[in-house]
Amino acid sequence: MAEEIPFTLGIEEEYLLVDAESGDLHEAPEALMQACKAELADQVGPEFLRCQIEIGTPIAADVTEARAHLARLRDSIARHAAEFGLAPISVACHPVADWRMQGRTDKDRYRQISQEMGGVSRRMLICGMHVHVGIPDQALRIDLMNQLSWFLPHLLALSASSPFWLGEDTLLASYRTTVFAGYPRTGLPPRMGSWDEFERSVAALTGAGIIEDGSKIWWDLRPSARFPTLETRICDACPRLDDTITLVALVQATLRMLWRLSRKNLRWRQYDNFLLGENRWRATRYGLTEGLIDFGTRRIIPFDEIAEDWLAAIAEDADALDCQPAVAGLRDMILRGNAAEQQRTIFATALAAGASREEAFRAVMMWLIAEFRRDL
Repeated sequence: MAEEIPFTLGIEEEYLLVDAESGDLHEAPEALMQACKAELADQVGPEFLRCQIEIGTPIAADVTEARAHLARLRDSIARHAAEFGLAPISVACHPVADWRMQGRTDKDRYRQISQEMGGVSRRMLICGMHVHVGIPDQALRIDLMNQLSWFLPHLLALSASSPFWLGEDTLLASYRTTVFAGYPRTGLPPRMGSWDEFERSVAALTGAGIIEDGSKIWWDLRPSARFPTLETRICDACPRLDDTITLVALVQATLRMLWRLSRKNLRWRQYDNFLLGENRWRATRYGLTEGLIDFGTRRIIPFDEIAEDWLAAIAEDADALDCQPAVAGLRDMILRGNAAEQQRTIFATALAAGASREEAFRAVMMWLIAEFRRDL
């Protein structure tokens, strides 16, 4: 077998800042951002809206180290926010906040995006989670991107955390996905035949002055424009740290499995984006509850069955990467339901107990605040 690839990890998360008592969105005070910067340096920064905070972990050799980095970042931001009566939450959409009332961060990149995207950018009150996996070889990066696309709907279904928007149930598990779809160059990545083809495609846009570089290609999965990594971008932000780590471990182990197959001249099943997009829609709409399509057998497979097949496929790789306990968290995520289901349950339970809609949404917000620190 060819020389082992390290499959190093980096995680980016976007958080919303809320009032610790009411759960209402709150802009990040400058003093809060300065305190976070003093402790975390360039691992923390503002996001598109002033109520958002973005973090990025250092490079981690394995999932255990990645978890320690992420726990430290979450804990630091929560501690500093508490000094201002605020709390961070990790969720793809605030259940009730109005995007029209949010201020944009005064930064060149964000001013440019706002100008280019117009009204589309103003709805971007959404938060995601990105997983970078180190793959030094460019050709391999493209090959694995083509194959990992099969699993993108699975990751979305697990991470879905945005059922509510403007105080209404959207009936979707991931409303964030539909908001972000308003941007160009989003969705499933096209199948690329080589690294050269990818670079030519990017150059066609940069050469025409449409984009400055590949960082404005916002596919669900892309070769990073800044690092020698494959960046998975499809996930909603997850309220709970350990769920985030399970998703990270699944991405890492699945990429190693695909690489292992390639060393034997084997490949994972590949289908056109027309079909993969159907599973992506099912994940957006239903999350974990209605299963995904197996295009080989032409039937819908429930997610508990999907999970066992997935864990079996990556078992050797999870062992090699020492992330078996983290990937095994997949079973617990399915048993509990994703964060979208849990928010709906909390909301419905509060209403059944006689709460008003405002009180029921506050119960959801208190749960999100507590989940952020649960696994620290």
